[in-house]
Parts: sequence; C-alpha cells; structure tokens
Amino acid sequence: MARLPYPDPAAMPDEVRETLDALPARLNVFRMMAHAEANVRPLVALGSSILLRQRLDARLRELAILRVARLSQAEYEWVQHVPIAKAVGTSDAEVAALERGDVADACFDVRTRAVLDFVTDVVENVRASDDRLRALRAHLDEREVVELLLAVGYYMMIARLLETTGVDLEPPLEPSIIDAHR
Repeated sequence: MARLPYPDPAAMPDEVRETLDALPARLNVFRMMAHAEANVRPLVALGSSILLRQRLDARLRELAILRVARLSQAEYEWVQHVPIAKAVGTSDAEVAALERGDVADACFDVRTRAVLDFVTDVVENVRASDDRLRALRAHLDEREVVELLLAVGYYMMIARLLETTGVDLEPPLEPSIIDAHR
C-alpha cells in the first residue's frame, strides 16, 4: 500500500492532468509523480527520451535499468522493465543472472559486462573508477556513455521515489505500448 496517497485527478492543475492523459497508460508511478506539479512534465519527458530517443543500444539500456532496480531493491521498476528488456533482446538467462546479482555470469558478453560493472560502480560509488570507465569506453562512445549515465541516474531517482512513497505494484505494461508512444 502506498505510503503517500495518490493525488486526486480532479484537484490537479490542467497541465498535470494533460501530461498524465497523454501517457499510453496511467501507471501508479506517474500518478505519484503528479504530486510534484512543476516536475511531472519534465520527468515524463526525460523518461520518454531515455526510452525512445537515445542512441544507446536499447538492450544495454534495459540491462542497466534492471541492474539499477536490483541494486536499489526497487521491485516495481524490476517488474515493469523485465518485459521491456525481453522485448529488446535480453535473454531469460540474462534476466535470471541479474535477478541473482551475478553480473559475471557467462551469459553476458564482454561489452555487456563492461556496462553492468560500470552501472554497479556508479550506483554504489557515485563516481565510476578510471578502470571501469576505460573498460566501458572500449565499447561505447562519449554520447553513449553520457546517455547511459543519464539513464542510470534517472532510474536511480525513480527507484527512490517508488520505494520511499511505496508506489503500489501493478502488472507490467505490454512493451508494445512504448512503441505506440513513439
């Protein structure tokens, strides 16, 4: 059960209600975000740009999001992103390895391990080590590194919103809804 009540849609400013109405689904996370009236539209826009417009490989992005979810103990984030990860090519073995916290599992190639190690370092230490950044740079260019950092930071923030406010878990969206939102 949510630790904060969800805002009453009838009491929301028009801009907030319009932002939520424009979404392909009114998920509880967005309903909770609506408390932050000045921030909900930019937050939704940033999340959409991460999911829909980054050049970073979608599979790597989703694996990074799942890693953030596990490290942050954010079940809602995990439940919502597993189907998306699978839709963009993540294997069942990779999801299972991340669920166990095993980023060294043989199912991950060198590039993916570099991403997962980097994500772990950023989440746990804020500043990734020189070695982790160097290993990542062997596989990603500057734009992709920054996009990865923005995705990690965004989903760390969302994990903290979800867990601190106790957003109620709901069934995951069909990944096709994201495509429809394009």
